[in-house]
Amino acid sequence: MQSYDEDWTDGQRAVYDECYQAAAEWAGDPDTPSEDVQHVINLGQADDDTFGDSETDFPPLLDAVTQATGENVTSVPASHADPGFRGFVDGVRDATADEVFGL
Repeated sequence: MQSYDEDWTDGQRAVYDECYQAAAEWAGDPDTPSEDVQHVINLGQADDDTFGDSETDFPPLLDAVTQATGENVTSVPASHADPGFRGFVDGVRDATADEVFGL
């Protein structure tokens, strides 16, 4: 289920939407390794306090944010407050059957 922060701008919502869609397609691709999908699910379930100020350079996430923003990115804040990160992890979670990864 798509989930926006109330104070996000239309641009942030658009980044979330595009990353969400890219993630759903990526997770649904039979060639995507299940370990990679599980990695994203784990990131999505982690509390932001465990991330601190860290960033992630997970290639499928970077590709999604680059596509959504039109800017080449080398890392994305590992934070549920970031629309690219949250859109991607939400898209993967929603595209993955509960019984597959015990969600």
